[in-house]
Amino acid sequence: MEITLLPGRVAGALTPPCSKSYAQRALAASLLAEETSVLHNVGFCDDTRSALRCIEMLGAETQRIDERTLSVRGGLRPRSGVLAVGESGLAARLFTPIAALWHETLRIEGEKSLLQRPMAMMTPPLRELGARAADSDGRLPFEVQGPLQGGCARVDGSVSSQFITGLLLALPLAARDSTIFVDRAVSVPYLDMTVHTAERFGVTICHNDFSEFYIPGGQRYRGTDFAIEGDWSAAAMLLAAGAVAGEVAVRNVSMLSRQADTAVCEALVRAGAAIIDEPHSVTAAHRPLRGFEFDATECPDLFPALAVLAAAAEGVSVIRGVSRLRHKECDRAEAIREEFGRLGIEVDFGDDDTLRIRGGEVRPATVDSHGDHRIAMALAVMALRASGPVVVRDAECVAKSYPDFFRDLQHICV
Repeated sequence: MEITLLPGRVAGALTPPCSKSYAQRALAASLLAEETSVLHNVGFCDDTRSALRCIEMLGAETQRIDERTLSVRGGLRPRSGVLAVGESGLAARLFTPIAALWHETLRIEGEKSLLQRPMAMMTPPLRELGARAADSDGRLPFEVQGPLQGGCARVDGSVSSQFITGLLLALPLAARDSTIFVDRAVSVPYLDMTVHTAERFGVTICHNDFSEFYIPGGQRYRGTDFAIEGDWSAAAMLLAAGAVAGEVAVRNVSMLSRQADTAVCEALVRAGAAIIDEPHSVTAAHRPLRGFEFDATECPDLFPALAVLAAAAEGVSVIRGVSRLRHKECDRAEAIREEFGRLGIEVDFGDDDTLRIRGGEVRPATVDSHGDHRIAMALAVMALRASGPVVVRDAECVAKSYPDFFRDLQHICV
């Protein structure tokens, strides 16, 4: 669908959806517990629905208690030989090692842009840990057969931490103890989230600065009550809207969260925005903005929000970590360069893995989301500063992480 957005100011408070990163980890841990877990504050975006389907295919029994509460009775007993992960990269890389705990062959299948995302990093470690694994020229579909035995393996962490998360959650159920060495780990805060989630379900994962992990085998996941916090990736875009076009308070988030995207607050301060940190909310308010430098290597999902902030700032902003954007739902770096260019904002690539953005006036245009939820949201926030209407094509892709984004944005427009 196309959506037309008008320039304007924003003022108000919003509650973003739950963290889909935490939600998918909690769903996986609930599957691995033989008892019943209750997950609170669950938001059912496309990626979370993909994870929910995965645990049901793998044997979990789920029940909606109310709109945001889910009961999960775990137990790995696959109901099918095919695991359909939709377009969720985290689900693909998270549930493949978990599927490798099962003694029969399971096939992991994806859709659309996920079929082009790299999966080859999973094959050698799974084989080293005792499973049979086969990819399709480094991509999905992927076949795996266990049971995963444990042992030692080395993992390339330079593309994504998602597969490491899957290993960390699966290996406590292996027969033997395991040691995982991670080369060039990125997105370390996401690994911290994984360790934290496992702890909440009674499982121990030891690590040395997130580059070496020791996982005792023969452990047991315990059912638990787990409240899922608000999503900082979504919060970042709402705070960016406040910083460039008014004032927005984001509820049910804390700057003490383990989520990587809390780093947006540092970028907002560097750019000159006002930040108010309260116990259960964070507020961003517009002030004259200046160009800033920021390294987003550990938090690549922030790039679209940071690009919006840079476009509203005076001068040139430099954002590092562009290489992390090449294998998302689209090539996000190229999408930002192309679509921001249509809006009159100059974006260039540096030789040192950087994106350079010169702030300026935003002109009306028709732009394309490239089927990427975060690009669609960034373009919508850019429209607040435009001199006329901005039309965003393929806007429905926001359902991947934030189905109510456009409704919420309209709610705070004044």
